[in-house]
Amino acid sequence: MESTRGPPRVKNKAPAPQQISAEQLLREAVDRQELTQTTPTTRFADLEELHEYQGRKRKEFEDYVRRNRLNINNFLRYAQWELEQKEFRRARSIFERALDVHPANITIWLRYVDAELLNRNIMHARNLLDRAVTILPRVDKLWFKYVTVEETLGNVAGTREVFERWLKWEPDVAAWSAAIKMEIRYGEYDRARELFRRLTYVHPEPAQWLKWVRFETEHGTTDLVREVFAAAIEELGEDFLSERIFIEFAKFESRLKEYERARAIYKFALDRMPRSKSVNLHKSYTTFEKQFGDEDGVEDVVLSKRRVQYEEELKQNPKNYDTWIDLARLEETAGDIDRTRDVYERAIAQIPPAPEKRYWRRYIYLFLFYATWEETTPRDMDRVAQIYQECIKLIPHKKFTFAKVWLNKARFEIRQMQLQAARKTLGQAIGMCPKDKLYKGYIELEIKLYEFDRCRKLYEKYVSWNPANAEAWKAFAELERGLDDSDRTRAIFELAIDQEMLDMPELVWKEFIDFETEQQEYDRARQLYERLLQKTSHVKVWISYAHFEINVPDEGEEEDENEDEEKPISNDAKKRARAVFERAYKVMKEQELKEERVVLLNAWKSFETTHGTAADLAKVEKQMPSRVKKRRKLDDDTFEEYMDWLFPADDEREAKLSNLLAMAQKWKQSQQEAGAM
Repeated sequence: MESTRGPPRVKNKAPAPQQISAEQLLREAVDRQELTQTTPTTRFADLEELHEYQGRKRKEFEDYVRRNRLNINNFLRYAQWELEQKEFRRARSIFERALDVHPANITIWLRYVDAELLNRNIMHARNLLDRAVTILPRVDKLWFKYVTVEETLGNVAGTREVFERWLKWEPDVAAWSAAIKMEIRYGEYDRARELFRRLTYVHPEPAQWLKWVRFETEHGTTDLVREVFAAAIEELGEDFLSERIFIEFAKFESRLKEYERARAIYKFALDRMPRSKSVNLHKSYTTFEKQFGDEDGVEDVVLSKRRVQYEEELKQNPKNYDTWIDLARLEETAGDIDRTRDVYERAIAQIPPAPEKRYWRRYIYLFLFYATWEETTPRDMDRVAQIYQECIKLIPHKKFTFAKVWLNKARFEIRQMQLQAARKTLGQAIGMCPKDKLYKGYIELEIKLYEFDRCRKLYEKYVSWNPANAEAWKAFAELERGLDDSDRTRAIFELAIDQEMLDMPELVWKEFIDFETEQQEYDRARQLYERLLQKTSHVKVWISYAHFEINVPDEGEEEDENEDEEKPISNDAKKRARAVFERAYKVMKEQELKEERVVLLNAWKSFETTHGTAADLAKVEKQMPSRVKKRRKLDDDTFEEYMDWLFPADDEREAKLSNLLAMAQKWKQSQQEAGAM
């Protein structure tokens, strides 16, 4: 039989602590740097000179205190100086005056107490601490100082009395822990046990109950530990119970080899705690069963527990498809094929309530997961085909469809070596409900099979169905480009840019121009730029046109195969690029596009800085605008200020105004320089 007797109780058998003198208290205070000695008193020739010096210093300190009574440092420095002069009564008077002004300042109280301790006035220090904790009972620092002084002086009963006064205020856990540790140091385990009982009443957190458990484990008996665990479970209740309590309780029983008790504790906890608060409890229970129980048994317990939780959630909301997926994954992990199939069948029977795509998104994944599981685990290919077919029948394709369903079905048929069936599936999808993803998936399949004629036909249907899709035109052209069919590529690009509506026309034009440039068809590329400028006069098009002209080699000049080496730009290329900039500037000036003109001039200036002469650069710089503030009248007869660009070359009036502003600015600068001198 297990012995329930604990360690022998010791009552008042601890050796009395050694009495500590005031000198030792002084050394401790100095070590804590709570009160430091300053420079020793200056040596004087006679007593009269000393008194004169002291009077002068006191007058200075009194003046400081009188001018700013709220600054406690003045009081503290004054009191410290009096202590150095061995004038303890005067120092005590100064501390009292400071407390009259700042009665709630903890620093003053602590410095006052330390001063009394350093001068061996123990009773004065005790009286001060008693006053302090009476005035400020919620300041833990003062209480800690009080109990430290009493215990250091060997007054255990007085220390206990101070703790009792403190604990009546129901302080934080640190105060209770300090009192308990004090009782443990002197072997008063019953008193410590009573303090733990009061602590768990004031602070009923699981952590405090576990501290009590650790205490009883070290100093109590097995029965006392069980009583503490039982009291914790009863007092905390279901709303405040923590899984840590049950885990530690079960581990305690496991250490005593009471495996049935531990198992009963785990089951009791799992039946009463929600899943969200018992994740670690489940892990601990699983580990326990793997160590001391049957593995099959623990798996069944855990799976059944989770299964019940999922079923309860589905009773409340049978359309929660995420819960159906989790339940199906659980059954897949268990390895029961019949259970898994039954869950999937029950899940797909919960058809969404309305033909809106947002209700069907998660529902479709049930079919996809079901088909994937049937294909990989039971390997029933006929059932997989039936699942896909049933899914396609349920989807209202006239309102919306899911490309992933069609593509997964086609890939499944390809894995079954049924290429014609896969093509038929994708063709049916495009015919019933065409989508960009369906066309891309079908074309990707044919490209992998090197069926380029089929890809052409699919691209033709794709761009006929959605001629505004610039990406489709680009991909179609890239296909022909990859097959080195320049004429087809050019024809596709021509058809693309002739479309009235394109979602990203700049993409098609850029690809077309880059294609002609790579083919070294510079005249064609130049014509494309001209055609594009007839549609839009965007500044970026003009700048791109100019950069194109810079990189075009002259007639009869062969391109160097070594592209890493930079070739000098010919004068003809510079002239062509400069002509483009001049044309662009003229067009934008006529259209009064000021912001675009600024962007163009900056690009033109950068070009001339790199490739032009000083005269060319100066010509551009003369046309650079200045930013001015203007006013305009609004509809409600008010005026507002706005920033505008002033171009010197626009007309004579603006040129004169620009010169006038320049002269005014120079005059203002000269006046400032004269004032500075």
